[in-house]
Order: sequence, then C-alpha cells, then structure tokens
Amino acid sequence: MIRYLTAGESHGKALTVIIEGVPAGLEISTEYIETELKRRKQGYGRGGRQQIETDEIEILSGIRFGKTIASPITILIRNKDFENWTKIMEPMAEVPDDYENMTIPRPGHADYAGVMKYGFEDIRNVLERSSARETAMRVVVGSFAKKILEEIGVGITSYVTNIGGVKIVEDLQDILEINKRKKKSQVMTVDSTIEKKMINAIDKAKADGLALGGEVRVVTSVMPIGLGSYVQWDRKLDANIAKAVMSIQAIKGVAIGMGFEVANKTGDKVHDPFLLEDNYIVRDSNNAGGIEGGMSNGEPIIVTAAMKPIPTMKKPLASVNLATDEITNTFYERADVCAVPACSVVCEHVVAIELANALLEKFGGDSMEELIGLL
Repeated sequence: MIRYLTAGESHGKALTVIIEGVPAGLEISTEYIETELKRRKQGYGRGGRQQIETDEIEILSGIRFGKTIASPITILIRNKDFENWTKIMEPMAEVPDDYENMTIPRPGHADYAGVMKYGFEDIRNVLERSSARETAMRVVVGSFAKKILEEIGVGITSYVTNIGGVKIVEDLQDILEINKRKKKSQVMTVDSTIEKKMINAIDKAKADGLALGGEVRVVTSVMPIGLGSYVQWDRKLDANIAKAVMSIQAIKGVAIGMGFEVANKTGDKVHDPFLLEDNYIVRDSNNAGGIEGGMSNGEPIIVTAAMKPIPTMKKPLASVNLATDEITNTFYERADVCAVPACSVVCEHVVAIELANALLEKFGGDSMEELIGLL
C-alpha cells in the first residue's frame, strides 16, 4: 500500500514528500513526473506564482537507475519564490524588527480556525501550510500511481465541466477523446464553445476583483472488477476516493457517477441494467460511475468534484482584526482568479493513488513483475 507524508510551507525553502509502498521495479523518469507537475501549473486564470516556480524535482532516495527499489522514495521541490520571502520564512531567522503579525482572517480560508486551534498570533503560520501549493507534492505521488496503472493498461484523465456556473452539457467518458479535446483548451475542458464562455467568466471575475470555482471530472478506462470491498466502511473504494478528493484544498463536494442527480430520478433511470453481448455481461450506461457496493464493477470510474472560489480576492470581504477586535476588510495576497483547471489535475492524481492502492490490496505483489503476473 502506498502511503506518503508531505511537508513544507508555500513560501518556505522547499516542499518535500516521503513515499512508501511503491512496488519495486517501477520504471519512472524525472521527465514523466515534471510533465505531470507542468500540467498542474497550467490553466487560464492562474496567478503570477506559476511564472516563478519551475517545479523541478530532486529525487533523493528510493530509485536507482530509473527504477523504484522498494525503499522509501524522497522527493524535493525547491520554492523559487523563497528568495523573496527569506526574511520572514527562513526557519531559524530572528523576527525582523519591522515585522507585523497577520491578524485579519479571510472568510473561506483556514486562517481563523487555524489560529484558534493552535493558539497562534500570526495567521501566516496557518496560511503557509494550508496553501494549495502543497498539492504539487500530491501530483508527484500521483505520478507514481499513474505509472502503476499504465503498466497494467489502465488509463486515467480529467477535465473541467463547470467554471463559475458555465457548464458543459456533454458527459464525456472516452479517455482518448477527452485528451484530444482538452489538449487544445486553455481551461482543460472538452467543449470549445463553452470554453469561450468560461474564459469570459474568468475575465469578468478578474475585472471585478473576484474569484471563481467550478467542477472537475476524473475518468478512468475500464477497471478490474472487485477493487475495494463492501465488508467494512474503510475498505469501500468510493469512500476512500471521496476522502482523498475532499482532502484537496477548496474542494467542497464529491460525487461518484450520477452523484446528487440520483435523488431526482426513479430507480429505472438510475441503475445500470445488465445485458449479454457475445456471452459477455455488459452495461449500456454507467450511472453508478463504475462503483457499486463500495467495489469497482468493471466499468470506467467517474468522479466529479466541486471546488469553491479561492478566498483571496482583490475585492475585500468583511472581517475582524483579531489583535484589536475591530471590524475591517480582508487583505489581498497574490492569488489565482480561477484554479479549477489545476484542480482537475490534482484530483486526477489523488484518485490514481486510491486506485493503485486498491489494486495492490487486491492483487498484492512486492514488485511490478509480481503484480503484473498476478493480474
């Protein structure tokens, strides 16, 4: 089973991750991982930080001659922006004489709950770690998981279905077609007409000093039947996927397959009938999103996530200065207007981790050779 711990602050020296449980003999390259990281940096509406960070990785352990060796993998990404924050983010530096604590929490951010939980007087202690910059390392981990899936013939991708209420109508579940269409898209969507409206919505939000959220969809190719289990709550595949996706910053909702729409339809419009085709059991729909009873059912797995707008906006919101108890407005610190396209990439990678773990749980194998032989 793959487990990992990330560390690092948004404007600190670096982000790091330790990954354990990747089978031995998985062939992977620096270029493969950095290509996935580059996808996370893209998307119309991103802020200036993406122009600063190169997200080049340093592999410190766990790989020799381009293959995993079963020992813990350690990877580091240095924050280029640290040089602009050294005075206040150098771990062992003295507090500058002119430094003022950040004391105005932003609604929708971890600021207020974080300072209350840990007893901080400075919100920066919270925002540095709660920042979505941390997701770069989850893309790194997910790159290993995606490579495992590729080795057994399973594909996974993602695309944007909604930005600020501008939604696509088509429910596309063909990976090749998704990748073909979104490759041409600035917002990683699959409908060029709707894309223009999404970009217009982002431009308007930027002009108004606001931010936009949206929805993203993760799609896999056909999965083996029986990943996950119905016998305990913590072994259900959909529950583990939902937990992983909900752990991503700014995600407020997760749906599998038809999701919340099942509440509005009768059973005959929800469940996927079984059919026989050339002596094979098939379905003519995939409303369940590839999971029934907490287990993969042999269909593509479909996951949709809802992302809220980023809480840092040029247009201020009402807040309270925690140091003076005075009513005031929120501060602005450089941020994206819309990070939904980047969110789709992060969601794709955390889902890949859960699928790889479900495969390893069912089939086992300490090496890729053994895993492939067991499938």
